[in-house]
Amino acid sequence: MANFLLKRFLYALLTLWGVITVIFFLFNILPGDPAKMMLGQRSDISTIESIRKELGLDKSKGAQYLKYLNDLSPLSLHNERNSESYIYLDKEKYQFTKLFNITGKRTLVLKYPYLRRSYQSKRQVSQIIKETLPNTFILAIVAIIFATFAGIFLGVIAAIKKDSLFDRLSLLFSAFGMSLPSFFAAILIGWIFAFVLGDLTGLNLTGNIYEIDDFGEGIHLQLKNLILPAFTLGIRPLSIVVQLARNSMLDVLSQDYIRTAKAKGLSFSRIIWKHALKNSLNPVITAISGWFASLMAGVVFVEYIFGWKGLGFIIVDSLNNYDLPVVVGCVLTISVMFIIINTLTDLLYGILDPRVKME
Repeated sequence: MANFLLKRFLYALLTLWGVITVIFFLFNILPGDPAKMMLGQRSDISTIESIRKELGLDKSKGAQYLKYLNDLSPLSLHNERNSESYIYLDKEKYQFTKLFNITGKRTLVLKYPYLRRSYQSKRQVSQIIKETLPNTFILAIVAIIFATFAGIFLGVIAAIKKDSLFDRLSLLFSAFGMSLPSFFAAILIGWIFAFVLGDLTGLNLTGNIYEIDDFGEGIHLQLKNLILPAFTLGIRPLSIVVQLARNSMLDVLSQDYIRTAKAKGLSFSRIIWKHALKNSLNPVITAISGWFASLMAGVVFVEYIFGWKGLGFIIVDSLNNYDLPVVVGCVLTISVMFIIINTLTDLLYGILDPRVKME
């Protein structure tokens, strides 16, 4: 177990380093001067040069890359003369804990990864992500729970009723759901249930989980705004779970121990729900965990169309405003979550399936 965890940790670090490297060089070849973006139209040459120096833009790409890695690393090196803080445009101090001196001028410090500041709002990117990530997490959790329970139930029923009309319709639904792009599904579902049938459903096309009332008297929880985006986001994983649960259940029902259970006189419902279901969940769980990570990364269009203020909405808005630090910070956050979820999936798979050796 310890060896497995160490390997997965090193693999996660290597993957994260690759993501950081690709993102850094990708966004650094784009046109535009970050210093001018931060200062806006009221900028002068001396101020621009000062900001470029603070951001390290006056150095080579290699030096900028090392500085960026230093900012992101929890353990980082800083010059002793600047060890109290990094001073940026609004003079806010960058907090960290000093560990020990390495050389005369170099100090090793412990800090949170620094994702820099928004070009538009001048706020720390980490603060922006902190405010929006819970909304994306809630949306993805509700979508994957809906897809999991509904998909397993429909898949098991389809396996039990193999070659029936229900089974054929479930396969047709799975094929349609997997081929339906999320952005098109969001537009279609929003138009039908919020526009055409809006008077009957009472659902809004756009809205967040918390909304300020018309009189500005308070913030109210609006769970109904979660229905359409969660349903839209859950369609594709639901389609895959239905098909996987069906095929896995059919495979398990053909095993010898199932025939033995039938010969012992166990009821059909007990055989299905107590014996067959557990042993048919491994591929389903793998798909669910993988899709949960994908949902965290693929909510961009769904959130933007339904006005759900999460990471996806912020990414699109930041791209429109060319706010690159926010885009990079959101992408890195999603990458870290993807790596963590995949590692936990491997652990869970090993626990559920004793044939898998975690070495």
